[in-house]
Amino acid sequence: MGGSDEDTATVISTILLVSGLTTILHTFLGSRLPLVQGSSFVYLAPALVIANSEEFRNLSENKFKHIMRELQGAILVGSVFQIILGYSGFMSLLLRLINPVVVAPTIAAVGLAFFSYGFPQAGSCVEISMPLIVLVLLCTLYLRKVSLFGNRIFLIYAVPFSVAIVWAYAFFLTAGGAYNFKGCSSNIPSSNILMDSCKRHLQTMRRCRTDASNAWRTAAWLVINFPKNAEAKAYLRYCTMHCHLRTTAACLVSCYIATGQFKSANTRRREQRIGFEGISTLIAGLWGTGTGATTLTENIHTLENTKMASRRALQLGAALLVIFSFFGKIGALLASVPVALAASVLCFTWALIVALGLSTLRYTQAASSRNMIIVGFTLFISMSVPAYFQQYEPSSNLILPSYLLPYAAASSGPVHTGSNELNYAVNALLSINVVVALIVALILDNTVPGSKQERGVYIWSDPNSLEMDPASLEPYRLPDKVSCWFRWAKCVGI
Repeated sequence: MGGSDEDTATVISTILLVSGLTTILHTFLGSRLPLVQGSSFVYLAPALVIANSEEFRNLSENKFKHIMRELQGAILVGSVFQIILGYSGFMSLLLRLINPVVVAPTIAAVGLAFFSYGFPQAGSCVEISMPLIVLVLLCTLYLRKVSLFGNRIFLIYAVPFSVAIVWAYAFFLTAGGAYNFKGCSSNIPSSNILMDSCKRHLQTMRRCRTDASNAWRTAAWLVINFPKNAEAKAYLRYCTMHCHLRTTAACLVSCYIATGQFKSANTRRREQRIGFEGISTLIAGLWGTGTGATTLTENIHTLENTKMASRRALQLGAALLVIFSFFGKIGALLASVPVALAASVLCFTWALIVALGLSTLRYTQAASSRNMIIVGFTLFISMSVPAYFQQYEPSSNLILPSYLLPYAAASSGPVHTGSNELNYAVNALLSINVVVALIVALILDNTVPGSKQERGVYIWSDPNSLEMDPASLEPYRLPDKVSCWFRWAKCVGI
């Protein structure tokens, strides 16, 4: 987005604050289940489409502020749609069209969409990326049953544990001179360096060195984040129709993932949670996080492995996030993670999202030829159609990395009508993998004949079989007051 390292640290601190606030509000006013609210990958693709649009691509001054204002307004508009869908009762009608056969390829497409970013970025510094990937797999697969102090430490803390070890390893490599610039000045933009060898070396060093980021040196110790009302008002005041059409992608995808990725105890609770996630996204838009808020997929993994479903523990963790957000150096520390390390973590995280999506097929007759064809065709088309849009290279002198080309196609895609705004909206939507997957799966699953057992409808629509029913949390270790609350809530039907 053209921001500095200090901007990155500020955005991270803002996300910590909003995540903590919305989680606390969700446990008191939302579904009141132990669900963590945070930034969602779902908003990444629409954000990249907006950030790489032609009007922002070649900006040299205040590029970050212009894009952030655009994203902020888009998130605000999208949150309004989500609130209406959640509290109007219309979502109960939409849920009848959403079944596991639709959910599986759509969520899987969220992770598969960024395959061209993952290892190409991690591979720019294999000295630290490969040890991290191997260590994460070692903890999550080979050491997952190892228990310390009654907890599966390696499975629960696989990612932070591995990142800490490899980050320290990268620090010693940097301090030992393994990643010296060898005569190439680190202050000169790589595009202005004439020697190809120096250009390649400098790019590698920036992805490997632990001191390449200026975030720690420039960030303040104490940061007070306020809602950026001025930017939000400016957007809502001067936005044209094509800006609103851009929000369609974020609204459509975020609302869909909110309905399909997790299941609540009943339709009323589900709608209540979706509506309150819209309020959480509204708060994220006001504060300027650049992304919406939704229930994190890692939440289910944590509940399953820790057997701890205490809302009080969740509220304590959320309060710590709010406190951490006021210390700018914490956000700067996270912002200074080497690019290769961050990409390696994303290789693992996005793979989990793919697995999470495909795991919903267990509710269906997965061996059915009907379901196999729908899921397989949807996954292929969700990758192939955006690749077709990628062929229409953006009309710009700025050379974009290959993983950004699909998101730049909206400005110069193949769809041409009498309205430039409509052209941008259609090209943008069809260049996003998850949107294509949703449209194809939704049409095929609801038009191709199939029994309820084959489609998984009998599981999806039965409130007593859903994972997030409070009764299903009773086997977990709950403090006495919390377990009493769950029993009381079950009796009164909350």
